[in-house]
Amino acid sequence: MSTPAGGATVREPLTSVQLFFTEKAAANAFFTVTAPGGIRVDNGWSYGEPKPLDKPVREYFLVNGQFEPREYTTGFPATVAVAHLPAKGEYSVSYLSVASDGDPVRGTLTFRYAGPVTAAPKGWSPPSTQPDPALLATAEQHGSSGQASAVPTVAAETPIPPSAAAAAPIESTDESGPGAVAWIGLAVVAVAVAAAGFAVWRRRSASTGRPVGRGRTASATSGRRGAGTRPGTRTPGTKGAGSRTAAAKTGGGRAVGGRTDADRAAATTGNGTQTSDTRPPADPGASPDPDLASATPRSRLSNTGLALFVGALVLALLGGFGLARISGNEGPAANTARQPAGGPPASGPAVSATDGHQHPAGTGPHTHRGDSGTGETLATGTTVSAAGFTLQPLERTQPAGVRADYRFRIVGTDRQPATRFAVVHDKPLHLIVVGRDLTGYQHLHPTMAPDGTWSVPLTLARPGGYRVYADFSVTSANGTPLPLVLGVDHTVPGAHTPAVQPPAQTQAAAGPYAVSMTGTPTVGVTAPIHFQVTSAATPAQLERYLGAYGHLVVVREGDLGYVHVHPEQELVDGTVKFWLTVPSAGRYRAFFDFQVAGTVHTGEFTIDVP
Repeated sequence: MSTPAGGATVREPLTSVQLFFTEKAAANAFFTVTAPGGIRVDNGWSYGEPKPLDKPVREYFLVNGQFEPREYTTGFPATVAVAHLPAKGEYSVSYLSVASDGDPVRGTLTFRYAGPVTAAPKGWSPPSTQPDPALLATAEQHGSSGQASAVPTVAAETPIPPSAAAAAPIESTDESGPGAVAWIGLAVVAVAVAAAGFAVWRRRSASTGRPVGRGRTASATSGRRGAGTRPGTRTPGTKGAGSRTAAAKTGGGRAVGGRTDADRAAATTGNGTQTSDTRPPADPGASPDPDLASATPRSRLSNTGLALFVGALVLALLGGFGLARISGNEGPAANTARQPAGGPPASGPAVSATDGHQHPAGTGPHTHRGDSGTGETLATGTTVSAAGFTLQPLERTQPAGVRADYRFRIVGTDRQPATRFAVVHDKPLHLIVVGRDLTGYQHLHPTMAPDGTWSVPLTLARPGGYRVYADFSVTSANGTPLPLVLGVDHTVPGAHTPAVQPPAQTQAAAGPYAVSMTGTPTVGVTAPIHFQVTSAATPAQLERYLGAYGHLVVVREGDLGYVHVHPEQELVDGTVKFWLTVPSAGRYRAFFDFQVAGTVHTGEFTIDVP
């Protein structure tokens, strides 16, 4: 919970904001308060006196394969000082901390101020500080591959499911879990049976008085390392009772209120080997037979048959293993923790760590699986494949200044083109093109043929290298969207002179319009960024374009990482508001698309993050 509450309207001046957590915030926690004009007005923070939460919070933990509830009734506040209130309108509060178990704790809330404007203290200037590098390093180290929630955090008045305490164990794919042990045991049994059968065959063949040649033998090994929820692991949760609260944690791909341990999965399979050494029969009159076991009356099983038998056992074993994997036990895009029958309700499927900017308008500030990881997990589009999908271009080059169809496919794990895409911002796929020198930006919308081939006319005026991003959401088997951003290089041959980026600025021209940008991008923190469009000093009449009043693409200089951004659905105090989480210090290029009178314009900005 918080004071003021998230979404509340405050009519009297305030000097601080309190955020209540289920444990004390870290000593180096980072907080910001941003005024409507994009200026920070926070002035340090301190610990407050604990107090009872408005609504106790229940979080479910997985202990020895069973869900066990734990209630939190006390809130530990962090009191963030507010220097002054320079304007009426929406104020944003962002926080970043690390819990005692190492989990990143990050999130945002907003409140509206409708009281009188207050003056800044004498000599005070807006802060431009960034989080402590040690705090960022700790958050990155622990939260690089979180999973979406399987068991939610709920308001304590919600009755505990009677079967929660006796829920069936969740299927595990951890190397120390029962699933891996069971498969290893089966593998040992299969190999032992095959070895025993081979030994018996050799003895029975030897009893006939005939020498036994070394026939063909086959062996195969399979090893598996899985990942899942270990006994004692705290499973993540979701925000309880639909209320906005800071008394919980935000992790990748889940709502406020959860904790998670990293889940990883990998599998290895060894290749079977064959050797052949057929000796001549002892009886000179006997015809040569490479498989001498077949000449032994008491042995019905030949060397070839034995090899086939052992091979069949191994194939059956591997087939069962594969079915276990397909059933959803592992994979970074799968919800690994399964819901026991009658247990707490599932919060939904996991989402991709490679989530980009194309969210339905009004999604609001949130984080994703991987948002709390390394910088690269916050900047996507640097890889051609993610979550089992690959961007496969049919052309990788085109002449300068020539209009040509750019064609590509999104290929799934079955090596077939994907054809089921969710419509986001009125389109099933957004294609972004940016030069490696951060010029030549284009936001295109290709069309898909029935065979899964996408195409769009593309003209690139200057020679050089370009990055092409496919921003889309595929529809998973259960009907939910999986957002992804994949990137691939594209080349225009010819002499290339890289453009020099203009210095960081807060004003840009876009056709006949002036665009101003306000806000303080902050490493690792979800911060508000506002854009205002004017014409002759008069606010422009913005129109909805692709379902929102504006779209923002942010690309990092160097690796061309595509940064996570999403817009608010409605205008906020006459501005287009976005939530931006920059992954690292450095230079970025921001491209803001907006529409007036049916025409789309783009304002371009350079952002330097210290």
